[in-house]
Amino acid sequence: MLGGVYSPSDFPPFAVTVDLVVLTVRDEALCALLIRRGEAPFRGRWALPGGFVQVDEAVDAAAVRELGEETGVSGLHLEQLGTYGEPRRDPRMRVVSVAYLALAADLPVPVAGTDAAAASWVPVAEVGALAFDHSRILADGVERARAKLEYTPLGAEFCGPEFTVAELRRVYEIVWGVSLDPRNFHRKVTGAEGLLVPTGRSSSRDGGRPAALYRRGDAGVLYPPLVRASGS
Repeated sequence: MLGGVYSPSDFPPFAVTVDLVVLTVRDEALCALLIRRGEAPFRGRWALPGGFVQVDEAVDAAAVRELGEETGVSGLHLEQLGTYGEPRRDPRMRVVSVAYLALAADLPVPVAGTDAAAASWVPVAEVGALAFDHSRILADGVERARAKLEYTPLGAEFCGPEFTVAELRRVYEIVWGVSLDPRNFHRKVTGAEGLLVPTGRSSSRDGGRPAALYRRGDAGVLYPPLVRASGS
């Protein structure tokens, strides 16, 4: 660079990719959406969905496109999780990845496309070593998702239109990966302003005595937050 003028050749080239951590609850487990790579590098290994950002494409648009092309899943709210740029994270070239997170209920069975040999929901507890640095990205996404249940009413989206506190507690136990004390949890969620609205009805589907049914309130942020702790 001379006198504030520079040429693109002054800087080494690198690529930008997107990677997606998409989580849901299926069959009583927190599951991640994974694809089996059909091309080198890491052919045959499980990885997060994602791919290269095109030259004339916004990064957010690339995330939506890659998710749809590789898994057939669409219509999700994606939030940026972080940027990953270790120099040797990709054996092909210098690659910086922008990772996205989605945690949602009632997601469909994925359908593999483009360079993915397979796509599947895999319980997070059963995920082995992933391609690239995707194990780290997945771990960061899971931690962010668990934190979101502390301060947002997102957990209620995994319940039906009307649900018991026990059903809601089970969602938190699955996502957080801990057992929760029923009485403490009941006290916390019924005390969180705007989280639950009593319906005036009850159900015995949890077993035992009839339990009160609730629906989700209009709170956007939980106060006080539901602090995550084993046995809480």
